[in-house]
Amino acid sequence: MKKWSKILALTLSAAMLVCSFAACSNTGSGTDETGGDAQAQAMPAVAKADLKIGVIHITDPAEGSGFTYAQDEGIKEMQKNLGLEDSQIIRKINITDTDAAATRTAIEECLEEGCQVIFGTSYNYKDVMAEMAEEYPDVIFSHCSGNINNGKNMNNYFGAIYQARYLTGIAAGMKTESNKIGFVAAMDVNNSEVTGGINAFTLGVKSVNPDAQVYVRVTGQWYDPNAERQAAQALLDQGCDVIAQHCDSSVPQETAQAAGKWGCGYNSDMSIQAPNGHLTAPIWHWGVYYTKAVQQIIDGTWTATNYFGTLADGLVDISPLNTAVAAPGTQEKIDEARAQIEAGTLKVFAGPLYDNAGNLKVAEGQEMTVEEITQNFTWYVDGVVAN
Repeated sequence: MKKWSKILALTLSAAMLVCSFAACSNTGSGTDETGGDAQAQAMPAVAKADLKIGVIHITDPAEGSGFTYAQDEGIKEMQKNLGLEDSQIIRKINITDTDAAATRTAIEECLEEGCQVIFGTSYNYKDVMAEMAEEYPDVIFSHCSGNINNGKNMNNYFGAIYQARYLTGIAAGMKTESNKIGFVAAMDVNNSEVTGGINAFTLGVKSVNPDAQVYVRVTGQWYDPNAERQAAQALLDQGCDVIAQHCDSSVPQETAQAAGKWGCGYNSDMSIQAPNGHLTAPIWHWGVYYTKAVQQIIDGTWTATNYFGTLADGLVDISPLNTAVAAPGTQEKIDEARAQIEAGTLKVFAGPLYDNAGNLKVAEGQEMTVEEITQNFTWYVDGVVAN
């Protein structure tokens, strides 16, 4: 689900700009961190014992799967890695990211409790966070996805989840029997994060099954279990036998399993919720970023630099393939593609790429930039059918 960008100097395999997710922006790569002012002065160090961290979540991690759950697992991993006490993590849950007043209140409550850093884990928190970053220049504001970096105390963080989506497309393309694969999308083609994910998934599908097509249904919400169920059921009724998703709940996977079909979830391993239908899912290891960012805050080396992690970095991945459900040979195909992506020999969005109206969008020998993928990806690739 959601949306991102800002900090960190890391040694990664590729230099990039950033993203949006639930929409991307001009965040930088884990290596290069080109977003924002690379020469920005580091924020003052905060002693570990004195550190308090505010985390703003759009839903409740207690749901046990999905975007917020994965985000909070990363916060827990960071806490364990750095030896922080429970009292040092201040969580605000179920903060609707389109409610600016609620977002501001949640952040103010964190500040009143002494937080020196605020992590906003959903895209639409960005505008309120940007305003408050100006009001509180001594506080670090780090936003997931998004496109705002003030070069001082606010950055963005996200990652190349499209690499993982390509791999899950392989699993779906090999499994489908109808050559119709459904995709429950939170946002329409105008949202680059969602569109890039659909396109990467479709390219993965087509790499092993050129005859398959991906049918998209849009809910208009990052998290709406009822709308997600309706969209998944409509796709099943349309003849789709694998259901993928870019939305926050496990409902599409449960709906597919109930119909005797299969699916690829998102954000977390959803085989727990749909053990007889779930194939695999693109997942996040947010602890990679949170651990590095918070350690930089403690060390006094944190600057307003964007972070964009990759499959090679470990920020993005896929959940273990459900071999009891997947088609024979799927793991081998995924392993082959993974090795090529990590080595840089397989570029997910390298040309020639055509849109679903047959227009050449990326010429042979060309490759889309991270900025184009995360900010300007508003067309579907060949093989996508928009319902």
